[in-house]
Amino acid sequence: MPWFRSFKLFNMKIVLNIIFLFFISLSTLIAQQDSLLKETEVSIQKPIANSLLWAITGNGLTDTSFLYGTIHLIGKDDFFLTRKTESAFAKSKKITFEINMDDMMDMGTQMSLMMKAFMNDGTTLKELLAEEKYTEVQKHFEKMGMSGFIWNMMERIKPMFLSVFGSMDMSGGGLDSEMMSYEMEFMQMAKEQEKTMGGLETAEYQMSMFDSIPYKVQAQMLYESVQIEDSASDQLDIMVELYKKQDLKGMMKLFAADEQGIGKYEDLLLVGRNKNWIPVMEKMMKEQATFFAVGAGHLGGDNGVVNLLRSEGYILTPLNQRSL
Repeated sequence: MPWFRSFKLFNMKIVLNIIFLFFISLSTLIAQQDSLLKETEVSIQKPIANSLLWAITGNGLTDTSFLYGTIHLIGKDDFFLTRKTESAFAKSKKITFEINMDDMMDMGTQMSLMMKAFMNDGTTLKELLAEEKYTEVQKHFEKMGMSGFIWNMMERIKPMFLSVFGSMDMSGGGLDSEMMSYEMEFMQMAKEQEKTMGGLETAEYQMSMFDSIPYKVQAQMLYESVQIEDSASDQLDIMVELYKKQDLKGMMKLFAADEQGIGKYEDLLLVGRNKNWIPVMEKMMKEQATFFAVGAGHLGGDNGVVNLLRSEGYILTPLNQRSL
């Protein structure tokens, strides 16, 4: 594939960041809709405290495990880890992400995932949108320096994947030194402390979910994301502030999912995944103390990981003090 060699945007770091940014931001969006729906009902679950870090005990566990909610991209000045988070990380023998970060460093895996990012049967974005909408999206990407040969390749990428790509600042190659990733930091910490790493699901499974949402629906979502670019940037700033305050409830209420769009796929993209993770987490916790790092959008709500673990008999204790 000679275009991979000439297309500098598709380097290892970009591949990793686009994949994780998509699923974490998407999960947060869907989690918010679930929260708003549940507010009108009488919940049988214990209310969720505002905390990114949770201790998991009880139900026969001999060692304490931990659950931590991440945000994928955050400014270097906004990045923080509490002493309790660092202590919980150090006490854990295994570090588990949504997908195994260690596996993601394999070049063969990265290339395989990138090929799965393209639409089947040679479908292009131009075939999915009305001419005026397509032109608006194309101009958006041209402003980012993606035109000609590059755009011809880009418009073959699945639109939901492309929407995340389009929201990134590509001027410096995707991520500059002022941005940080919790997943990447935890991976580095795990290597330095010689801890094993694991995943709750495979990258192939995550990528397969793109094909469960019709391409035309994805294309409409991409078009709408281009239209609201400025407000989306403001919402990201608000999201970061809420994250720094460990305000799970605020984060879940920030965005309003469109019933005709992404909200229709909540069971596929969020609830079903959360439920699938529970038996995997149980197995790992019974074997050894594990530190689970997943998108913060997965924690809250009746179908969030915190309440799902509680439903299985585990004790979830918030450890949210910023100064400890």
